[in-house]
Amino acid sequence: MIRLIEAAPPLLDLVRPARSTSAGEQSSCCRVESPREGGEEGGCRGARWEGSELGPPSCFGLNAGGSGPGGVMKLLTGAGSLSRRFYSLKAAPKVKAPAAPAGVQLHPQELEFTKLPNGLVIASLENYAPASRIGVFIKAGSRYEDSSNLGTSHLLRLASNLTTKGASSFRITRGIEAVGGKLSVTTTRENMAYTVECLRDDVDTVMEYLLNVTTAPEFRRWEVADLQPQLKIDKAVAFQNPQTGIIENLHAAAYRNALANSLYCPDYRIGKITSDQLHHFVQNNFTSTRMALVGLGVNHAVLKQVAAQFLNFRGGPGTSGVKTQYRGAEIRNQNGDSLVHAAIVAEGAANGSAEANAFSVLQHVLGAGPHVKRGSSTTSKLHQAIAKGANQPFDVIKAAYNQVKAISQGNLSEGDVTIAKNKLKAGYLMLMETSEGLLDEIGSQALASGSYEAPTAVLQQIDAVATAEVVNAAKKFVSGKKSMAASGNLGNTPFVDEL
Repeated sequence: MIRLIEAAPPLLDLVRPARSTSAGEQSSCCRVESPREGGEEGGCRGARWEGSELGPPSCFGLNAGGSGPGGVMKLLTGAGSLSRRFYSLKAAPKVKAPAAPAGVQLHPQELEFTKLPNGLVIASLENYAPASRIGVFIKAGSRYEDSSNLGTSHLLRLASNLTTKGASSFRITRGIEAVGGKLSVTTTRENMAYTVECLRDDVDTVMEYLLNVTTAPEFRRWEVADLQPQLKIDKAVAFQNPQTGIIENLHAAAYRNALANSLYCPDYRIGKITSDQLHHFVQNNFTSTRMALVGLGVNHAVLKQVAAQFLNFRGGPGTSGVKTQYRGAEIRNQNGDSLVHAAIVAEGAANGSAEANAFSVLQHVLGAGPHVKRGSSTTSKLHQAIAKGANQPFDVIKAAYNQVKAISQGNLSEGDVTIAKNKLKAGYLMLMETSEGLLDEIGSQALASGSYEAPTAVLQQIDAVATAEVVNAAKKFVSGKKSMAASGNLGNTPFVDEL
């Protein structure tokens, strides 16, 4: 079965420490589920296809047998062989990974990182887990769409199980099911990630389908036409959560272009995206220089061989994209909801900079949300400030804004900063404990900077943030040009120029 999970994270990625990007650029991608990406400020987590049921959206805002184009790939070593030949690829012998003898001590391994001459980045880590996870990360988010192909990335992430040159839609679905594997596609405004997960002995099987989906899609016209109605359903389900609409409107209000593009297809484009447009988008964005192949529980040498043979099919820089321009505006959606949802943001810092780390600490000073189920985060400064306000939207939003203003005036103790740093480091390390979070972090860094910073280096950067830097981050928010999105019964909700 295929399932769709939607997620819409925030404009400013203050949840995790910043990753490095090119100089002067700001991050536009925020990973609430697990990753994030280089580029420009802002960002949202998108949607993904997985196994069988619909998952709830989540977001955070500053608001109070198949074969690939090369056929069958074998990543394991040993004896045995496939009984069949696939599309343009010589079958490799299938073998099982030898089990470690009882009592053998397994030593922690270091991440192996390689950048091929064609620009493709390969990273792997042996974590000794019973399940392996492999991801192909591509700079192909919605920011690379233009006015003529809006919504293409949305349809593309829903098309992960369509027929390819080496496997039918049916074979992809049943083949992954047969080994208990999982194929998921996640998109943000910056990147697209195709991820497979399976037991170690079945890596070769699911790798075939991963290569097919990423390098040899056919986008048959009748299959694309049948998929179009799913865009409307997908969007309707996502927007059942009011916060999804707030985050999408917030990007549209904050930016003039690129990052203003929604993760979801505009209504007027549903039914109009063609097979040719999908092919054109893939040809211009799925190039070697815009890709990273990351594996956990996979041999690095074999992963390099796979990349050199089967991901070296399309060279060139691909779509360059336009530089995002922050403008600052407001979008209000008056409706009959009993609650008002509102988010206010200002332009942040370049991802990977010391200032971005200061914003991350500031977020945890204010309150990054509860870390336990049904927690209320009563210790956060924002929660305490809002609790003192009335129940009217004007008072609540004003109280939250005034709390940030108080910090910008220097009302911040060293103890508060130390506690915030510890929370930030704990959150980051807990994220890296999961294979999903680790894979996403490695892939995001690989695309953003072509390198990888170990968690120890990230923790040192967090510890280096001074109290004065946190105060300056609050000052930048208070003095910066604001963007605002609000929905609900807005009769008592302030406009952005009233704050």
